[in-house]
Amino acid sequence: MREKLNLPLTVEGKNSKNKKSRKGKMFGYQVLGFGSGGGATSATVDYLIIAGGGGGGGGIGGGGGAGGFRTSADSATIDLPLATPITVTVGGKGSGATNGGPGGNMTNGNNSSFASDGDDYFRLSTGGGKSLGPGGSGGASGSGNAGGFTPSEGNDGGSSSGGGGGAGAVGAPGQGGNGGNGRASTFNQPGSPTTYAGGGGGAGYTANPGGDGGSGGGGPGGDRFGAGSNATGNGSGGGGAGGDHPNNAAGGNGSDGLIIIKAPGGQSLTVSPGTNSTGSHPDGSTVATFTVSGTFQID
Repeated sequence: MREKLNLPLTVEGKNSKNKKSRKGKMFGYQVLGFGSGGGATSATVDYLIIAGGGGGGGGIGGGGGAGGFRTSADSATIDLPLATPITVTVGGKGSGATNGGPGGNMTNGNNSSFASDGDDYFRLSTGGGKSLGPGGSGGASGSGNAGGFTPSEGNDGGSSSGGGGGAGAVGAPGQGGNGGNGRASTFNQPGSPTTYAGGGGGAGYTANPGGDGGSGGGGPGGDRFGAGSNATGNGSGGGGAGGDHPNNAAGGNGSDGLIIIKAPGGQSLTVSPGTNSTGSHPDGSTVATFTVSGTFQID
């Protein structure tokens, strides 16, 4: 089943060569049937895929939205072929406004994905919305779940230059609104979850302070005279908004995305470039963590 941005998931036709069941599978190996030569040809993996966060607005602007957050924990595991290089794209962050004004020159975050569009195991999450724009989670006054996924990849931003949406909650409305909170994942450490993808805070005006960034790295908004703060960490959220328009305060940048793949224990994972890493999860699985684009292979 392929996934296309801005379209709901669809099942290929009866005679399609790419038809693939969506039925969840037990974590482990898929084995060829009798007469096929035997041996495992694929491994059933879990995944967490987060897109880049959107940029915050300037001059009483709204917060940027967090990148789309998608995980196999919400739907089903996926089969990936053994001994086959798989392309991983980690979505880059969106830029905050630099020229002041709620409609300044901020940008959306970029999509994250793994595999190529021609593969039936393609997975994607949508970049976070800039202030006033839609995205994986929407920037202020923007809608979330731009990919049209079920379950949703993110939430709406708050109205009236409020906070950007987060993976776990909508942004608060109004100037100085808080960014929506992110979502926790135990992909790195069971029992000690890490929270990702919080929305950026809205900017303050006159006596109003800037809004807090959502949990999971969303950047706080600036006060009347202050610039918005950047989101923090890979897989975090949208940038905070800059303050009062006459002061032309700039918005903060979003953050780069994050992709984590968990394969069955005992499987060897090879990743490139060396900035990315592999390791053993306490539950016995093998984990590949991507903070920059590259490739991986299950051996």
